[in-house]
Amino acid sequence: MKLLFVSNGNGEIAIADRIAEEVRRLDAGVQIDHLALVGESRARYMNEAGPRRVMPSGGLIAMGNVANIARDVRGGLLGLTLAQRRFLVRARGAYDRVVAIGDVYALLMALAAHAPAIYVGTAKSVLVAPYGPMERRVLRRAKAVFVRDAMTAQRLQREGVDARAPGNVIVDLFAGQEDPRANDAARDFDPAIAIFPGSRASAYDDARFLFALLCDAAARLPQLGAMLSIAPLLDPDRFADAARDAGLTVESQDDECIPFIARLGARVVARAWRGAVGALLPHVALVIGQAGTANEAAASAGIPVVAFELGRDRKTAWYRMRQHGLLGDALAVLPGDVESAAKGVVSILNDEARRAQMGAAGRERMGPPGGAAAIARAIVGVAS
Repeated sequence: MKLLFVSNGNGEIAIADRIAEEVRRLDAGVQIDHLALVGESRARYMNEAGPRRVMPSGGLIAMGNVANIARDVRGGLLGLTLAQRRFLVRARGAYDRVVAIGDVYALLMALAAHAPAIYVGTAKSVLVAPYGPMERRVLRRAKAVFVRDAMTAQRLQREGVDARAPGNVIVDLFAGQEDPRANDAARDFDPAIAIFPGSRASAYDDARFLFALLCDAAARLPQLGAMLSIAPLLDPDRFADAARDAGLTVESQDDECIPFIARLGARVVARAWRGAVGALLPHVALVIGQAGTANEAAASAGIPVVAFELGRDRKTAWYRMRQHGLLGDALAVLPGDVESAAKGVVSILNDEARRAQMGAAGRERMGPPGGAAAIARAIVGVAS
């Protein structure tokens, strides 16, 4: 069997790879290719195929974000899209299935390969943004449709789309990840928190704010410490610079997993982390940051999540609003000034009952694990 996965975002690449892992459990001889419509990929279970390029916006061009669209057009977006379309058209007959991961645009592109299409919706939900009439027309062309929650599936079924919700794959992404080095990363921190700045280029600027917040909060909590999770394609040296900009002293280490530590005076208040994100979660009381998929994965593990109104542009504000709608009380969105944000974080850390409530809300909103395996079974068994 030959499969082509088509993803439309950084988090979607991780989701595609997780489903691909389950497909390989079912069929060790399967060939799985992957076309990343947005961003670069270091997938473990898929072979990269087709044209790809990192765009200046990191893929955030929805909601009429004219500035980001203009930057991406100058960066070659139109040429890239046409090249990807040509690749898919030339792929007709080459694949037994094509699996679109992301929004309906990914499915629309995938349909050009003229193979039975499976759609895995990752973001849209009746909780924040239901699928519209034009999107539903495209969804009806897929052989199978999977969405992130039961309410969205039920609404689509009433509107003529045979959608299913066997489980949110984000829940499966970081479950079961273990690494003894996570003990080293969290050593002497009480409480320990995780910083998830995200996987786009904006993560470096966000990290400056998050490190400044950490300095303020650490002055209020004498044993507080943080682990900064660095996405695979991002540069630890630039995060080290962000820590210095926030007033921290950075010490580089010859350690692939923990490339640097940061001190506030003599006290270690942060360690960089390049290991598995899931390995951090059992050690932390709270996650702070501007991530997408990683924030949701933390919520699914029952870890309270805090994000911030940094207000760079309308699209960023909309994205955070959407995430708050999806996660409900599991996510607190705090003001984007350092002092107010630090006070809010410390307040949550000091409120065990609120953290328990937020953790329970995250597990409820994200649902149980098992979605990746269920979707993989459908991919392998879907009729052509």
